Amino acid sequence: MSEHKEQLSDAEKANLAGTKAKGQRPYFLVDKQTEQALSVAMTLAMELSVTKERLASLECMLVDKGVIAKGELDQYQPSKEEVAKRSLETQAYLARVLRIVQQDKEELECDDPDMQTVQDQLTKW
Repeated sequence: MSEHKEQLSDAEKANLAGTKAKGQRPYFLVDKQTEQALSVAMTLAMELSVTKERLASLECMLVDKGVIAKGELDQYQPSKEEVAKRSLETQAYLARVLRIVQQDKEELECDDPDMQTVQDQLTKW
C-alpha cells in the first residue's frame, strides 16, 4: 500500500487524506459537535507541535553549520513554484485537520447503513 501512495500525485494524496473508514464513528463526549471540535483542535495541536519542533531543529542545524545566519530564515521569499507546492501541502493539511467534519458530511450523503442497523439485521438471522 505504501508503494502505491508514493506513486500518487500531491493532489491525489490531498484527496486521500480525508477518506473515511467503513462503519460508524464512535463518539464519547457529550455530543457529536463537541467531539468534532476536539478532534480538529487535537489534530491542529499535533501538527503544530511536530512542525515547531522540526523547524527549530532545522534552523539550529543550519545556523550551527554556517549555512544561514541567525534570523535569515525570516527574510526568505519563496519562488512561484514553491508557493504552488506549499498551496497543495496546505490543502492536504486542511483535509487532515477537517477530516472528521468531512467524513460526517460524507456519512450523511451515503446510503450505507450504520453499524447498529447492520448488527440488528445480523442478529435477526
